[in-house]
Amino acid sequence: MKFSNRVQQVSPSVTLALSAKAKSLQKKGLDVKNLTAGEPNFNTPKHIKQAAIAAIEAGNSDFYTPALGIKELREAIAKVTNEQYKTNYTFDNVAVTVGGKFALFAIAQAIFDLDDEILIPLPYWVSYSEQVKLAGAKPVFVSPKEGQLKVNVAELEAKRTAKTRAVIINSPQNPSGAIYSRQELEAIGNWAVENNIWLIADDMYNKLVYNGNSFVSLIELSEKIRKQTILVNGFSKTYSMTGWRVGYVLANKELIAKLSAVVGHATGNLAAVSQYAALAALNSDQSCVEEMRQAYEQRLNEIYPLLNEIPGFTLHTKPEGAFYLFPDIRQALAKTGFADTTSFADALLEEEYVAVVPGEAFGMPGYIRLSYAASLSDLREAMVRLKRFVEKHSK
Repeated sequence: MKFSNRVQQVSPSVTLALSAKAKSLQKKGLDVKNLTAGEPNFNTPKHIKQAAIAAIEAGNSDFYTPALGIKELREAIAKVTNEQYKTNYTFDNVAVTVGGKFALFAIAQAIFDLDDEILIPLPYWVSYSEQVKLAGAKPVFVSPKEGQLKVNVAELEAKRTAKTRAVIINSPQNPSGAIYSRQELEAIGNWAVENNIWLIADDMYNKLVYNGNSFVSLIELSEKIRKQTILVNGFSKTYSMTGWRVGYVLANKELIAKLSAVVGHATGNLAAVSQYAALAALNSDQSCVEEMRQAYEQRLNEIYPLLNEIPGFTLHTKPEGAFYLFPDIRQALAKTGFADTTSFADALLEEEYVAVVPGEAFGMPGYIRLSYAASLSDLREAMVRLKRFVEKHSK
């Protein structure tokens, strides 16, 4: 049987494969420290779950909703965004989707054409490139300078052609936790406006920022940049609602109308009960968000120096947001004799039962990603095992 050429070009998810392998070992009773997941280890706050139960009992979740979500939720997203960034969105600027991942997929289907080129700064979240391919477009990777984890306008311009359609900016960044500054974003935003290039802003971790650092969104910089920006966000990270699958897009009304066609034919509305849960998340006390943020900050501050003590591990900068560490382990590879980070990660899981994601998944061989969305006790033990593994294999 023949398969679509677009699907043939798409790579399987390395992150999902490693996470599945780690969970398989856990089911066998092994004490695996799984640091692969981009998923909070907190339960969804109780008041959000109670709102969902109330929606079910009231019968509000029993029927289809509009494809782009209930009006109340779209209005609440616009209101919260306007309050935070001094924007003027209405519900007509909002599309609610089955998670942030599908939001990005729907955007790709709506604005990318065959042979369009999409600029993707390295390191990048694993699904960006594959979603570009599924839309028939071409991912074009933009490498930062050695030792850097963010790109600048000169590096983007060097990759720009007449076919360049969009650039994807993720801040705080998965996998490194790096945050683009206001000055950096203004330069990129103005460059995109000058060259009629869409800005896709993946702001999924905008509330998870630590140690006095600050987050800036492309949509708050200027009206001309905002008009050219498509913002993607969701509830998974901020409210620990990964299983509820609620993402959203903020953009001009014309694009939202196009997304309505894509979503309407692809998924229809996301689960109605999830929409009412998300509405409660926005409209209720936000102290739960700060409590989780503080817990991540504590973990980062304790684990960061421990990771730096591992021979051959280098963190060029301390993560500023999200919940990942992305150390350069090229010196450790040289010490231990592993050919690449994939073989390093495989052996680490087999021998020490610690699961990490190799940098190849993010376009940067020689690095690994570790999630600190895990308990402090698991993180501490994982650092002990990592150090032992490197020392055992060092020549």
